Parts: sequence; C-alpha cells; structure tokens
Amino acid sequence: MRNRIWKLVVCLSLVVTLTGCKQSMGTEQVKDDLIEQSKVEKKETNGSNTENNVEKTEEEETYMNSKLNAQKEVDYSFQDVSVHDPSVIEVDGTYYVFGSHLAGAKSEDLINWELLSSGVNKTNTIIPDAPDELEEALTWGQTDTLWAPDVIQLADGRFYMYYCACRGDAPISALGIAVADQVEGPYEDLGIILKSGMEADTPSENGDTYDSTIHPNAVDPCVFFDKENRLWMVYGSYSGGIYILELNPETGFPLEKGYGKKLLGENHLRIEGPYIMYSKETDYYYMFLSYGGLDATGGYNIRVSRSKNPDGPYYDAAGNDMTLCKGPAGSFFDDTAAAQYGTKILGNIHFNYIEGETGKLRNGYVSPGHNSAIYDEKTNRYFLIFHTRFENRGEGHQVRVHQMYLNEDGWFVVSPYRYIGESIGSYTKEDVVGPYKYINQMQDISSIMKKSTEIWLNADYTISGRVTGTWELKKDNQIEITIKGESYKGIVTKQWDEYGKKNVMVFTALSEKGISILGSGIYALPENSK
Repeated sequence: MRNRIWKLVVCLSLVVTLTGCKQSMGTEQVKDDLIEQSKVEKKETNGSNTENNVEKTEEEETYMNSKLNAQKEVDYSFQDVSVHDPSVIEVDGTYYVFGSHLAGAKSEDLINWELLSSGVNKTNTIIPDAPDELEEALTWGQTDTLWAPDVIQLADGRFYMYYCACRGDAPISALGIAVADQVEGPYEDLGIILKSGMEADTPSENGDTYDSTIHPNAVDPCVFFDKENRLWMVYGSYSGGIYILELNPETGFPLEKGYGKKLLGENHLRIEGPYIMYSKETDYYYMFLSYGGLDATGGYNIRVSRSKNPDGPYYDAAGNDMTLCKGPAGSFFDDTAAAQYGTKILGNIHFNYIEGETGKLRNGYVSPGHNSAIYDEKTNRYFLIFHTRFENRGEGHQVRVHQMYLNEDGWFVVSPYRYIGESIGSYTKEDVVGPYKYINQMQDISSIMKKSTEIWLNADYTISGRVTGTWELKKDNQIEITIKGESYKGIVTKQWDEYGKKNVMVFTALSEKGISILGSGIYALPENSK
C-alpha cells in the first residue's frame, strides 16, 4: 500500500511539472489532482479504459483527507507564560527567562513553563520590595516599572541581574546591577552603572551634553562572555543606537567610564533588544536585534548579523556593514532606512488553512521579537526564545521557543513552528517531495501579515505553483532552493503543525541577499515517520 501511495505522489508531481503550472496551487487544485490520480489508479486496478467522468467516491474522498490530515490527531500540551522580552539562562539543566516588569519563569524542557513572579511590587520574589530596593533607578527613570533585564553567573558563582528603568516616552533611563546567591533570587541592588537622558546642565556618561540622536538609551542589556572569557554588555533602544562596553569579569561593573562603542543606529531608528551569542561551530558572534514597534501593529521582527569580534564590526547576510545603519540627519523612526540592514529571520507569519484540514482558525505570529538565544551543548541544538503576539488576540503575548539551524553559509535559519522536543532526522528525496505552504518573509518592517501560498517540490527537482524554480537536497538535510535565479540555503526537517494537529515536513532557508523563506508541508506524515 505504501508503494502505491508513493506512486500516486510521484505521478502527481510529474503531472504538475509537465503541465507547466505557474499559478498558485489552490485548495481545489490539490484536492482535484489527488482525486484524478485516485481515478487513474482505480482504472488501472479494474482494467478499465473508460474516459467517462467519474464522481468522487467515498474511497477517493477518504484518500484525499488521509493526506491532508493525520489518521490520528497529533497533539501536545503546553504550559505557556507571558514574559515580555525574555532573556534566557540555563542553570543545572533548568532554563530560566527574565523579562520586563520583573517577570520570570522556568522550564526543564523549554516547553512547559512555570511563572516565578511578576510585577514591580512588594510581593515579587525575584527582587523583594522592589519599589524600595530599586528606588534610585525608578526615580531617575521617572517610572514605576522595569524594562528588559539580563542575568549572568560570574566566577564567584553568584548571579548578576542587569536591570533597567525607563520613562518610556523619552530616553531617560537608568541601568543597574542586582546580585543573588540563587538564580531565582532574592536579588539585592548594587547600584546604577549607566544613565541616559540627562538635562543640558548634567554631563552624560561620556562627559559631554547628552544628545538622544547619537547617545544610547540605557536599556535592554545583554551580558556575555567572549571566547577569551572577556565580559561584555551590549545594550540600547532607538535613540542613538546600539552600544557595547567591556565589563570587569569579577565585579560585573564597566571597566571604563562612558557609553562604550557604537555598533549601529542613530537618529531614533526603531532598533532595540540586542542579544549576542558566540558559536564555536562557526567562530562568529551573532547579534540579534528587534526592528519596528513592539505592539501588535508595530511590525516587530527579529534580525541577525555577525562578526569575528564581540565588539564588531557586524555584517548582515547581504554583506552590509551594520555601522552604516542609521537614520538620516533630522529623521525620526525612519523604517525604510533601517530595513536595508540586518538579516530578517522572523516576523509576522501566517500559514493559511487548506480546506479539509483540521484547524480552520489559525492565529499567526504578530510582532515576534526581543529575543534571546541559547546553545545546548549536550544535544547540539540552538534555540531562539522570544515573545510574540497573535492574530485576533490583541496585545496579549506569550513566550515561544523555536529551534534554529546553521545553513551551509553559517547563517541561522529559524524553524517555522514552535519547539516540541523534536530532533532532526535523516530525510530522502521521497520525504521532501510534495506540496507546501510557502512564505517569503521579505525585508520590510511592516504590520502586514506574510501569508502563505502553495508550491510543489516535484520529484524531478523542479518547483511549481505560486513560484517556480529548482531544489536540491544535500547532505545533513541541507536544502538549496533556487527561485528566479536567487539561491536560498537552509535545512529540511519534520515539525508539528499545531493547528493542523499533524506532523509535516518543513523547510527554512536564507538567500545571500538576506531574505528568509519558510515552507510547511500540506500533507500529514505517517505516524512512523522519523
């Protein structure tokens, strides 16, 4: 039976190729193609040569639905949490995320999360009596809450939380350090290390007059060790850009006075949430950034660039020098200028419903961003941890974790669906051939949802449907997809389609111009597929 089904798939692939289909394969085309192949198979079995039209039989409908849906729905349970701007740290096999508004959560599997605490109030267990403990920073920042923090363990075994308080409508911010013996707290304040937004009569950290078009907003810290065990902090949001400065690895405080070195930005570009991770595999430092506005209409999206040095210069996949990423003089929130830089790896995405599938209502990701990332040496897996909003759910948000993979050019590509503990298998051409929901994420900063169309990866290595081209399956599940002469390099793997309640083949790939494409298989995989 399995050979018979595969024969149908191959035949259908050849039919699509030979007819030179260049239009979108809609739901009806997918269904009709399956039914026609079922009719052909039935004729061959019965020895009939009749050319008369045959109505859909129950067997044909069953076969069609068996491809769109799993024979038995595949489902997983989750314990989700709302932690905005989640920054991850792993301690003794447990993952912790800390975010804005002094929220924290933990998980042993990156799937089920337990909220530790939330809110800048007297009952928060992470920083008890936070309004009094952090009074100096809150007063300077003219606020009653905290923005995105980061936590790191230093050589003394203690945990150092880099917190920040910001007025919000102006870059009046304070960035400080609190310390604890245990990662969950309680943390005690060590004081402020940076301020921004000074009035003209108060010198900036650089000793000059603070200028929000060139100086940083002292928020969104990420603290990391480089391969030489030097300690760094990258930080910044909008205003004068993203900065990096070196810290004392024993105390966690800056080695020198001042804001440090600018990596990118100027004139209030909407870029924030820097996070730097080193990969031994490629010997590159990868800097993740969030572009756009964080709200549901802000077009928030995650981008990446890389450097051989922790303090840059960083370059995107197209070869653009990130130090040149800045708004024109006198500009404000110039998204057109910003969008030219940085490799966009995740933004607003929605995989469309195909008629007959399980799960008609599908809420895509809206404004995913302010991520952190982590590498698991035991399993050789990279993870992207971020918050996202969702279609039709307003400003509500949750933490999401996706696997990342390095393509053959050493750039990260992000899996289309959330992590459920999957491991990448070993796949053949036969596994990959079939129809896919296809998304081109483009390079823009926009609230417009990138919705899927349908394409077919054919058995003769051509692509038909909404886009045409070729594809090649390489070693280690690497795939190269060529569309309109542009090559996209990435991986293929199996993932769980949350709304379709099925396992499907997926691909994620990136072009040399820094354009990300995603594909989600339309057909459900057999239960015994790996």
